[in-house]
Amino acid sequence: MVQSISRTRLKPDLGCFSIFDGGFSGLVVINFSANAAIEVYRRYMINMGMPESELAFSHTSDDVSNVMGELMNQILGDFIGKISKELQTSITQSQPKMLTINKELTISVDTNLDNAVARRVSFKTENNHIFYLEFAMDQTEFIRSADFEMDEEFDPDSLIEAHRKTHPSDSNQSKDMLSDPNVKGIVVDDADDLLSELGL
Repeated sequence: MVQSISRTRLKPDLGCFSIFDGGFSGLVVINFSANAAIEVYRRYMINMGMPESELAFSHTSDDVSNVMGELMNQILGDFIGKISKELQTSITQSQPKMLTINKELTISVDTNLDNAVARRVSFKTENNHIFYLEFAMDQTEFIRSADFEMDEEFDPDSLIEAHRKTHPSDSNQSKDMLSDPNVKGIVVDDADDLLSELGL
């Protein structure tokens, strides 16, 4: 569900915002309650291999803010990648800013938003703590002027695996030579071969 709202706000307990600009402009806000922020932070860090005993317990910790900023970077990075590929336009983002607040703040972006629209989407964590993503951007209609091909997506792991299958003896021989302490000064061109196959 996407909710139409009149304006974007930073809400307690932890607000995070970032501005994007380029082909079109806008503002993204994510509001976390203290419980939602701590749950997301702790699950993220445990999945990254951090021991639970070393994790912060307060949403006001710098570690929590850093993780929330990294998550927003990942969300906007994915959005920018899709926009670049599907709409053939480019946008850039600002570094996310985090605020620990106890009052609601209205936030707007001072750009060329002539006829801005604002929307809110709600999410919940596994333990039913709710957080919100809000955004404001130009009211924009995207019109395709001509058919174009989308950029093809490449999976790096599958490309490397395919390269290994086509040159198994070369890569095995290179590994043997690299592990041999008596062999010095050898330049292994596997990486160059892979880049050549990718057209780089």
